[in-house]
Amino acid sequence: MSIQCPTTSDEVINHEDGLCPKPVFCAFYRRELETLYKVSQLLGRSLNLHDTAREVLRLLHEEGRLHYGMICLLDKESGLLRIIDIHQDEATFTKNVSYLPGEGIVGSILSEKKLIVVPRIAEEPRFLDRLGVYDPRRPFIGAPIFLGSNDPVGVFAAQPNYADKFLEDNAKLMQMIASLIGQAILLSSSVQEEQEKLREERDSLRRRVKRQHGFENIIGETEAMRLVFDQVRMVAKWNTTVLIRGESGTGKELIANAIHYNSPRANEPYLKLNCAALPDNLLESELFGHEKGAFTGATSMRKGRFEQADGGTLFLDEIGEITPAFQSKLLRVLQEGEFERVGGNKTHKVDVRIIAATNKDLEAAVEAGDFREDLYYRLNVMAIQMPSLKDRMDDIPELARFLIGKISQQQGRPLSLKDSAVRLLMRHSWPGNVRELENCLERASVMSPNGIIDRDVVSLSGLPEKTLVGVPAQPLPPVLKTPAAEETTSAEKAWQNEELDERERVIAALEEVGWVQAKAARLLDMTPRQIAYRIKILGISVRRI
Repeated sequence: MSIQCPTTSDEVINHEDGLCPKPVFCAFYRRELETLYKVSQLLGRSLNLHDTAREVLRLLHEEGRLHYGMICLLDKESGLLRIIDIHQDEATFTKNVSYLPGEGIVGSILSEKKLIVVPRIAEEPRFLDRLGVYDPRRPFIGAPIFLGSNDPVGVFAAQPNYADKFLEDNAKLMQMIASLIGQAILLSSSVQEEQEKLREERDSLRRRVKRQHGFENIIGETEAMRLVFDQVRMVAKWNTTVLIRGESGTGKELIANAIHYNSPRANEPYLKLNCAALPDNLLESELFGHEKGAFTGATSMRKGRFEQADGGTLFLDEIGEITPAFQSKLLRVLQEGEFERVGGNKTHKVDVRIIAATNKDLEAAVEAGDFREDLYYRLNVMAIQMPSLKDRMDDIPELARFLIGKISQQQGRPLSLKDSAVRLLMRHSWPGNVRELENCLERASVMSPNGIIDRDVVSLSGLPEKTLVGVPAQPLPPVLKTPAAEETTSAEKAWQNEELDERERVIAALEEVGWVQAKAARLLDMTPRQIAYRIKILGISVRRI
């Protein structure tokens, strides 16, 4: 038995006894393993196949084994086999060359799904020579690129350096390299698909958040709220610092959200921090970050809110609650956009838009020396005053129905709000503003087993009577029209609306006349005994005022 063993030169040594004098590996196969190792390193360096393909082809050319290496991939849209890259002596391949499956030797490799070895290109009738780079005297090898066990997605081809020596070994080498390329393509496509899904999810979330924080989700038709909307629309498109002022529960955070998501920074980070919730040392770490070892428990470097919000917006709620000691530290970053992390000495520069909010009288705090005057003027560039709910009572019907829709989604059941409940809600002064109104409606929805929220359910929810608006024993003001009552004429009262059921009409008439039954009977064209009977059988709780 005789074997052929390649040496480090181009010579071949015949061993008649069937044994190679070199232990374990001869030079040829050692170099083959080294080539495979280098190719795998290049393919694992980047997920961008266009970049790695060029490096792999250059490596094979410089190794002196495979020249004019070419990688083609199947275009799913056109069905054409397009060249990703080919190694040439002068420059990167730029010609727009493609093949149909089965067309030429390259297309045949794809359609036949197998390795093709051509000992001499000049003798191969399927060779089209579209590239004009291959030596017709040399062999040509092409291997299909598979992704698992599926159909091939491309072709890896090259021209060996020898006319007939080691052709089979080179073919096996190219098959192994084609397998490595296939694994790299599979990993790259998986990562790209995942990234595409994440991008789609991100864009979907951005669109949803922008819809949620649009102007249409802020309820208000009164003059005070229209002024707020006009100010928000004007200031949103600029980078101006905004100070939102108003009582607790008036919706200051909603306005801050609307400013950010309707600004040019809408796609950039948006972070929030309640300044009243943290002491000075934690507040400094939260806003500016800290270095590793800056204090006990700082086991690693941490970026603060300013760094995280770079390029975007930072909402500082309850800004009036920060101490004078911390105000000076905040002033610098607002003026210069510069800060140092806690425990660090490196200055970091950021571009952050500031939106602040407070329910505190900052002017009085400045006068008392509790709030720095320079910080006040730095914050109070564009002030937006949020009206309290008692100053926009005409918005209560629309607000209440909007909040009921929100609670309905949370509870997963339909809820309806009766006009009698709306009229009762409008008699309350709402010191807790919109937040108190929402809590009241949520309690009422819990107390309503059938999802119908009327006057009695609202009363059972614990609405305090002592805060009702108006002077006792005097008639209530005219009932404000709600969307359900707008179908009636402008001169029509709620108790005249024929679309209301009998119970609702009786309650509306009683409210119209201050719960005096005799007057309500006249409005409804009844006798006092008839209306008393109706009150009893309809289960109406008579209000004493």
